[in-house]
Amino acid sequence: MKGVQYAVGDIVRMKKKHPCGSDAWEITRVGMDFGLKCVGCGRWVMIPRVKFEKAVREIIQQKSAE
Repeated sequence: MKGVQYAVGDIVRMKKKHPCGSDAWEITRVGMDFGLKCVGCGRWVMIPRVKFEKAVREIIQQKSAE
């Protein structure tokens, strides 16, 4: 999904599932690295932007426009 703008608060679906069984993640930080919080268990991880952009499938829920 190149060219897509991601924002803090968006919920995205990743290609691989987390060990807890959830494949939905909330974006908590955007930049060269992405901070992600698992929607299923609350685990927080950071991954590089390149790895994130390859692993994301779709945006499930976008943060409401303010």
